[in-house]
Amino acid sequence: MKKSVVLFLASICLSGGVQADQAMQANIKEGKGVIKAYFGDLKGELQKGMKENGPVSTISTCNTVAPSLTEAHSQMSGWSVGRTSLKVRNPENRADAWETAVLNEFESRKIDGEDPMKMIKAEVVEENGRKVFRMMKAIPTAEVCTKCHGAELAEPVSAKLNELYPADEARGYKPGDLRGAFTLKKAL
Repeated sequence: MKKSVVLFLASICLSGGVQADQAMQANIKEGKGVIKAYFGDLKGELQKGMKENGPVSTISTCNTVAPSLTEAHSQMSGWSVGRTSLKVRNPENRADAWETAVLNEFESRKIDGEDPMKMIKAEVVEENGRKVFRMMKAIPTAEVCTKCHGAELAEPVSAKLNELYPADEARGYKPGDLRGAFTLKKAL
């Protein structure tokens, strides 16, 4: 009898773990979809700007369009959507403590040889007494990104960045560097 009670209690405990894992996987899948849609729209706007007017105009696009896209995707998805980095261009995108820890973890994983394109971190954390699902996906620096985020910038690009972002830290990158990450969260 004792053995069957112990087995019954163990099965209840294990089933709770399975349900929690299924919920985590569902949130990760949903989060990946949110990031894909957000990145697709953002990338489309940036590519359009680069093609039509070059990097100087695209800086203005980033300054005005990116925040509205972020807000729109947050409202459409029900998630808090954003981008952050250890070296931000827009101070409003500065990483919080959890994001900073994840970005540092991503940097370590990159040093260990992991492909930044595949880096994702997701976990449930407690914020202000509530459980919150948080997720980040790394953003590697592509060649085109170096036109505005590289070590050597054209003078008009540098001047526009200085005008719009006087506290800009987001320069000096080369292709393959970890530029930052998409960041998501939602209350559970």
